[in-house]
Amino acid sequence: MTLFLLALAIIVVLILLEVPVAYAFGLGALGFVWASGRSIDYMLPQAFWQIGSFALLALPLFVLAGRLMNASSVAERILAFIDTIVGRVRGGVGAVTVLACMLVGAIAGSGSSAIAAIGSLMIDRMSARGYDRGYAVALVACSSVLAQLIPPSIPMIVFALMTGIPVTAAFLSTLVPGLMIAAAYILLNRFRAPPAEAAAEPFRPTVFARELGTRFTAAFWALLMPAIILGGIYSGLFTPTEAAAVAVGYVLAIGFVAYRTLTAGAVVEEVVAAARITGSIIVILFALSIMSRAMLLEQIPMEIGTVLTGLSDSPWVSLLILNLVLLLIGMLVDDVSGSIVAAIVLWPVAMKLGLHPIHFAAIVGTNLGLGNVTPPCAPLLFMAGGIGKAKLPHYIKPTLALLVFGHLPVLLLVTFLPDLSLALPRLLLGIG
Repeated sequence: MTLFLLALAIIVVLILLEVPVAYAFGLGALGFVWASGRSIDYMLPQAFWQIGSFALLALPLFVLAGRLMNASSVAERILAFIDTIVGRVRGGVGAVTVLACMLVGAIAGSGSSAIAAIGSLMIDRMSARGYDRGYAVALVACSSVLAQLIPPSIPMIVFALMTGIPVTAAFLSTLVPGLMIAAAYILLNRFRAPPAEAAAEPFRPTVFARELGTRFTAAFWALLMPAIILGGIYSGLFTPTEAAAVAVGYVLAIGFVAYRTLTAGAVVEEVVAAARITGSIIVILFALSIMSRAMLLEQIPMEIGTVLTGLSDSPWVSLLILNLVLLLIGMLVDDVSGSIVAAIVLWPVAMKLGLHPIHFAAIVGTNLGLGNVTPPCAPLLFMAGGIGKAKLPHYIKPTLALLVFGHLPVLLLVTFLPDLSLALPRLLLGIG
């Protein structure tokens, strides 16, 4: 246990020193294996097997689909359509931000992709409508977490691969929590919206109908994409990995043929960018797979489980402690890295506590999202602040308010009411 804690401390220090996360995990894993006296040759085959999994192929394909979506005006068209429906009422622009992040998440599966696609457009628009700029940054950052919860979710793909649970079940486990968080943010935004926003553009039925038809026509192929991907997965027409390939092919088709916004040069740029992102994730996954094998041989997960369960006889307290550990993980690393760490370190603990595997997947997805926008590290929060050109003191307070009154209550409900995350997997997949 001492060696593991030392390796973990090294990883945390390296991350705080802004060493790339992939290198930090790699050095920590190699150091742990070396200090434990295990042979690295024994660890490598398992790690290579995991990164060669067919299910993991969905990761680079969904990353590429998200990149191509940003380059082909898909996000802008979805945004314009949603804005036509709810953008004119008080709180409408904020609601557009939340819903757009949710829909973009259903396509790209990544919080950072949602911020990149929505943040640059909506922060300026909210500011122009009278919203405080710091609050606009906070709403974009908090809403970007929906991309990790609304399927298909890249962190859930990785978590399912590492734990051996069905990817589709992992997707479904976070869908209801994601919708609940979106509803909470829209409601909270209603109270924060400037009173003058509703009067900014008077409602005219004829104009509204014409504009709605125009923007629906313009966004039709973009809006059809989530329906094709999710419908195909849940109907059993194709697997999540095949769905990722369909997503890439679909974006290329509408980008070149329907919208004519893609060029060969842009596709090459996005493929290279997606390869960089995927490469970083694969390095993290490879390093932690090695560390996972060494931890199992040293019985570290069992020791952690014994410590956590020994702190209290109450299962409620044990669940709260488990959530606290997950929150700390989410504060330090990105969503994908956090999913890997949770699968390696906390999965055996959760099973020892008697949690349903799919229920634990929902807890991990919901909790890591909270951690990714909670200081001090908060990778998604600072990314939104950089895009919105705002300083931390301006957006930290509204961020904490949204998290405490919007995200945290849903996390507690998911933790202590398993049916919220298990209802859809049981209904659609027959999981017990």
